[in-house]
Amino acid sequence: MDTSDVRLAAMHTASRRLGATVGGLTGEQLLLPSFADGWSLAQVLVHLGTGAELCAAALRRGLTGDLTRPSREEIADVFEQWIPLKPTAQRDAWQEAESALLGLLDSLDEGARAAVTVPYFTGPVGFTDFTGYWLSEQSVHTWDAAVGLDEAATIPAPEVALLWDRIDMVASRSRDGDTLTRLGPRQIAMEFTDPERVLCLTLGSELHILPCEGAETSGAVSGPSEAVLRLVYGRNRPQDGVTVRDGITLDDLRALFPGF
Repeated sequence: MDTSDVRLAAMHTASRRLGATVGGLTGEQLLLPSFADGWSLAQVLVHLGTGAELCAAALRRGLTGDLTRPSREEIADVFEQWIPLKPTAQRDAWQEAESALLGLLDSLDEGARAAVTVPYFTGPVGFTDFTGYWLSEQSVHTWDAAVGLDEAATIPAPEVALLWDRIDMVASRSRDGDTLTRLGPRQIAMEFTDPERVLCLTLGSELHILPCEGAETSGAVSGPSEAVLRLVYGRNRPQDGVTVRDGITLDDLRALFPGF
């Protein structure tokens, strides 16, 4: 399978996992807090559901050659339809919207995938990048919901690997600028224990996470690849088994990666 197929399969897996997590919950249980700051489980579903609805609309426009990105008015109109719903209805609407998006993605043949440009929120992207953006949203926010009910929840290893493949773009866009200036310039080793691997977190005029290739580092962060990934996504917890040494602190890295 090519990258898009692998990501699409992972999207289906994540969608089923979230459905299993929230499917049997009462309306009251859906109001329990998720890991996402200030969001209940239902609000995570609203975020994913409205995102799926807007992404599907953007993809349909792209298939016709229309590169109009989602406007503030379009986004507001979609949210206005979701917010008044009861939590159980929000869950049902999420399931419907995500199923529609995945069905649309599944329906595109190789030629359509190669030809389409999607007017995504951040700008025009090809099919492969589009699937990468959505998988990031889906995997991480699925964890936000799951860990609200089970603190042992993790992002599955196949999804972790796919998210690491595009971590440089995510980290370079989501880093805190003031913290980057305070901590840089320096290179920090990112050491993973499962599987063993080392990347370099480079703090300069911009931030990058790339292979080290013999670079000298000052400082290191170590831990399971899943836990370090969540650190970069602003989702580190004391029990995650992530450690630091040589002049860098976890508080430094939490400030550098505030999450989104």
